Amino acid sequence: MASSAKNVGILAMEIYFPATCVQQEALEVHDGVSKGKYTIGLGQDCMAFCTEVEDIISMSLTAVTSLLEKYQIDPKQIGRLEVGSETVLDKSKSIKTFLMQIFEEHGNTDIEGVDSTNACYGGTAALFNCVNWVESRSWDGRYGLVVCTDSAVYAEGPARPTGGAAAIVMLVGPDAPIVFESKLRGSHMVHAYDFYKPNLASEYPVVDGKLSQTCYLMAVDTCYKHFCSKYEKFEGKQFSINDANYVVFHSPYNKLVQKSFARLMYNDFLRNASSISEDAKEKLAPFSDLCIDDSYQSRDLEKVSQQVAKTLYDEKVQPTTLIPKQIGNTYTASLYSAFASLVHNKHSTLAGSRVIMFSYGSGLTATMFSLKLNEGQNPFSLSNVAAVMNVGIKLKSRHEFPPEKFVETMKLMEHRYGAKDFVTSKDTSLLAPGTYYLTEVDFMYRRFYSKKPLNSNTTPVSENGSLANVSIVDSNRKTLCKVD
Repeated sequence: MASSAKNVGILAMEIYFPATCVQQEALEVHDGVSKGKYTIGLGQDCMAFCTEVEDIISMSLTAVTSLLEKYQIDPKQIGRLEVGSETVLDKSKSIKTFLMQIFEEHGNTDIEGVDSTNACYGGTAALFNCVNWVESRSWDGRYGLVVCTDSAVYAEGPARPTGGAAAIVMLVGPDAPIVFESKLRGSHMVHAYDFYKPNLASEYPVVDGKLSQTCYLMAVDTCYKHFCSKYEKFEGKQFSINDANYVVFHSPYNKLVQKSFARLMYNDFLRNASSISEDAKEKLAPFSDLCIDDSYQSRDLEKVSQQVAKTLYDEKVQPTTLIPKQIGNTYTASLYSAFASLVHNKHSTLAGSRVIMFSYGSGLTATMFSLKLNEGQNPFSLSNVAAVMNVGIKLKSRHEFPPEKFVETMKLMEHRYGAKDFVTSKDTSLLAPGTYYLTEVDFMYRRFYSKKPLNSNTTPVSENGSLANVSIVDSNRKTLCKVD
């Protein structure tokens, strides 16, 4: 059928992050580093992490189920399901297939899509796939569903504070309050070894920190250049930061976000764009002839450009930083947790806004793209999206772990990564009702999950993990997941 979809974009969103977290300030003391190294140097406040009963699949099950229930979406209305993640639990079986358990129960196995993987970019690839599907002649009139899910963990050392965990779900369809300006898109994709995970026996990445930052900033520059070129081609006028109401960045840590927005201002200066005041021009003038490679290493340029950008940063970027600063780097979910922050903070005034999004995945892939926002109509309105996500309550409901308990948890998770034939504690005391959790991994590496009842703060679990009235089974008739 020929697609007649108009104003395709994000209709609804839901976010889930673990209730367990550790304060970055406490980690500074525990790690014996200078005060402010994580809170000021990285710009982070807190970090979410999974305990033994949670992982990327349980977070995804929770987020998907929550969105469908809160928006009263019939699972049969989903025609495409795309997942972005770089957290590998299986080298063959996709995360999407685990999520299909939700839809099998309702007789819907006619759902296209699998997983997209390339560091933190996989969620954006999944989102583009869903948007393109709805805009294409292949669209069958149903909704697309995008899941971004990751648990970012690092070995003990300077990178560990840049971890985090979350899952975000986005419902894609026509007549959306969050519309894609599909022609306004600039990408940069090259080969680099800045961050990668070659050791399949370990969750931990290999990171070249200095190169990774340089690659990120190079991608910002190049994507912005391509984006501006597309804008000028289709709109017939020059683009500057003034033409965007907000700018949302993939956020490994907030300090890099600050540097990245300053790079956009520096690019506008080099292009003599309207966003640069006479005072800013004077301050940036000493750097006008700096070669591009040297510009990435110049501390003076970094300092001055951030000073010049501060007022616009506070206006256009700061409202996007709440969740990433509170839960940490969530890889594929990072960009969209920043966007969720914007909706949470500014939903009542976002109608008519243009939001520029920058997605980055090491290795490397990056895209800058544009969204146009309108209030929409309930249930698919910006106000309702903010209400459903309920970010403020979720952040306030978390449980802070002391650093010692966090480190102990990381050691247990490290020990169990890739392991088989174990049963978790099934302790759901810190989980909200309706949250899915891991109960065991059997001798064949098969993973089993249950769901904490919505009407109870305690979770009765039988010997085999049975919890619900309805069981979803595989071809061997062995229960994989219990659904209330």
